[in-house]
Amino acid sequence: MDRFTTLKPEQLKNNWPLSILNFNTTEELNPICDIIGQDRAIRAMEFGTRIGAQGYNIFITGLSGTGKTTYAKEYVASIAANRPVPDDWCYVYNFDNPGQPLAIRLPSKKGKGFADDMRELLEDIKTECLKVFGGREYENEKTMLFKETQEIRTRLFAEFNENAQQQGFQVNVTNSGMYFTPIINNKALDENEYNALDDETKKAVNEGMTQIQLKAVELTRRIKELEKESRHKAKEIDNRIGLFAVGLHIDDMKKKYVGFPQVVNYFNSLMKDVLHNIEDFKDTEHGEEQNPLLGILKKERGSVPSRYMVNLFVDNSETKGAPVKIEYNPTYQTLFGQIEYESKLGAMVTDFTMIKSGSIHLANGGYMILQAKDILTVPFAWESLKKIIKTKSISIESLRDQFGLFGISGLKPEPIPIDVKIILVGNDYLFSLLSWLDEDFSRLFRVKVDFDDEMEASAENLIKLAQFISGFCKRENIRHCTPDAVLSIADYSCRLSGSKEKFSTRFNQIVEVLLEADSWAEMNGGKNVCAREVLIALNEKEYRSNELDRKLMEHLKDGTIMLDTKGGVVGQINGLSIINTGDFVFGKPSRITATTYMGRSGIVNIERELHMSGAFHSKGVMILSAYIGERYAQEIPLALTANITFEQTYSTVDGDSASSTELYAILSSLAKLPINQGVAVTGSVNQKGEIQPVGGVTQKIEGFFSLCKARGLTGDQGVIIPHQNVKNLVLKDEIIDAVREKKFSIYPVRTVDEGLEILMGIPAGIKLQDGHFEKDTVHEKVYNRLRQYALFMVNFGKEGDDKEK
Repeated sequence: MDRFTTLKPEQLKNNWPLSILNFNTTEELNPICDIIGQDRAIRAMEFGTRIGAQGYNIFITGLSGTGKTTYAKEYVASIAANRPVPDDWCYVYNFDNPGQPLAIRLPSKKGKGFADDMRELLEDIKTECLKVFGGREYENEKTMLFKETQEIRTRLFAEFNENAQQQGFQVNVTNSGMYFTPIINNKALDENEYNALDDETKKAVNEGMTQIQLKAVELTRRIKELEKESRHKAKEIDNRIGLFAVGLHIDDMKKKYVGFPQVVNYFNSLMKDVLHNIEDFKDTEHGEEQNPLLGILKKERGSVPSRYMVNLFVDNSETKGAPVKIEYNPTYQTLFGQIEYESKLGAMVTDFTMIKSGSIHLANGGYMILQAKDILTVPFAWESLKKIIKTKSISIESLRDQFGLFGISGLKPEPIPIDVKIILVGNDYLFSLLSWLDEDFSRLFRVKVDFDDEMEASAENLIKLAQFISGFCKRENIRHCTPDAVLSIADYSCRLSGSKEKFSTRFNQIVEVLLEADSWAEMNGGKNVCAREVLIALNEKEYRSNELDRKLMEHLKDGTIMLDTKGGVVGQINGLSIINTGDFVFGKPSRITATTYMGRSGIVNIERELHMSGAFHSKGVMILSAYIGERYAQEIPLALTANITFEQTYSTVDGDSASSTELYAILSSLAKLPINQGVAVTGSVNQKGEIQPVGGVTQKIEGFFSLCKARGLTGDQGVIIPHQNVKNLVLKDEIIDAVREKKFSIYPVRTVDEGLEILMGIPAGIKLQDGHFEKDTVHEKVYNRLRQYALFMVNFGKEGDDKEK
């Protein structure tokens, strides 16, 4: 097969000269700070963080492992460090409407100071009140008021009693009330004596009692008015003394916060409430010691001390620059805050001090980084997030209240304005899904930061890769790499990208190899990581995951799975496919067979008939019919039935990478020409006979090579690949060595004709102007067979009809 074009060893992977890396170990390099190979993403990120217009939130897309979240966190942190620290937020008691706590905005560190000032003010008020209300002057003034009230009350009662006696009645006062006894001849009558009176006397007594009872009612009214006036005077005394005790302290606070009208208004309301509830400050601790239940009830009612507390809701006193929050395990409550409840006296109670902030509140004035999948899987979180972005405010609502799950009342804190840049980290699928299904998405997330999973495999990027390795080794305190180790890592990066012209940017997989190579270097007693340790790490990593590959290879070697690697067979060819087990991808050769005969069914895909064929595979098979029809059936009808199948395959077959392989098998069957079983094939074909590139070509070649090596390399074995896939080859050294020693060949082809000549050993043939093909060529043999089928089909039965006539 020397007459065919084969790839040279240097075409099978990159051949970086060791001199390109001018260092002894990566320890000598300056660690790279910027992300590698993501220029477009960096520009988009810079724009998205710079623009402050509404709706310009950021959605970062790209494959997992490309460093999206790490970059977002580090870049945003560097931007946020130079931005001003946002304000603090506090919730305070609403004296006008206790069910709607008030939100107070204060500059950074002022919020904590306000909370501390309120605690100190409360202690000062309590201390001052205990002092003035426990003083002798207050007691004397209250005693005088009490004495004056009692004197008036005694005088009124004495006058009433004297008048009653003059009317002939004795006044009796008990705990149950006041009653009257008639007096006749200076003697108080009992019930029997009263009943013994004559009717005229009784009438006179009853009329007198009615009059005295009316006067008793008037006395009671006057005493109640007296007590009311006394309480009012007592309240005035308390207010006057309380104002003296409280007013000075509150005035000092108002002067301190004179630049904050909302706080000053709060202190005005606080003053009124303290004076109105001055009793709460009179020997409060003593009352609670005597009756612990009193203290619980007071706190439940929101009086001393919880009523006057400050709920420091967002504290930025320790924040440097704008906040950057990342929520790795979001729930509705951790994102948007919540109102907590606690059980007291058998009931669930709450107050404004139990309002807790969420991550969005803490990120206010800065940046919030979320994983798109997480926010979409938390019930109601996505809609709430959109609402916050659109309204630029956030209300703390439980799911119970927001969606009417339970009809109980609760606190409704005042909403807080929000100015936060939301950064979602996801993938292209989620981005497309949201763009199609959510009409708000494109208006709210207008900046797409697209992380590429590969970058150009240039010398410049190779140096950057070495610098990245240097930074990782320093950060993780592991052994540094020698230049040959860096080149091995570069080859592995190319394998991850699927092209020797590209490096993968999925650095999480690269650092896994670095960590494992460091462990092998430690076991080998090496000071640095060399290429040997990198290869050991890669081989061991593969060994841990290739159990399925090993078992399939055993079945291929012992003949359980039938597949030839030498000789020639008509209508039989070795195709190549990819198997992905999640953590390991490998190539597997499969036998594909074709049978052809005269008929009208065209090409029958047996897998499709059994519903084992995917859409792409079925499309590839239908293209074969189009190719055969255009190539051979211009002057003759196509009277063909061809059956193709993957032998010993019992799972779904998908993809069109075997379409050229299936075509070769069909043409071999029609031409009755054997196919070299030592050559496997991959590549799709279009209707014009052009070979198209496919994926996983490196793994496919390695899979077939492993089988050929196990059975013994003959020198006639190899793989046909699309010529476009040459750039995708990053083969193992043992295959490169076999190619160099001419024990194995890789054939790049552009057309079906090139593949036919390699597989069948004769020219494919050119179509002549008369519609026929060159003699002794593959196409001539195929055309003659199809022409024969057509003639038989047209003439079938005609000879018998003529004899009957």
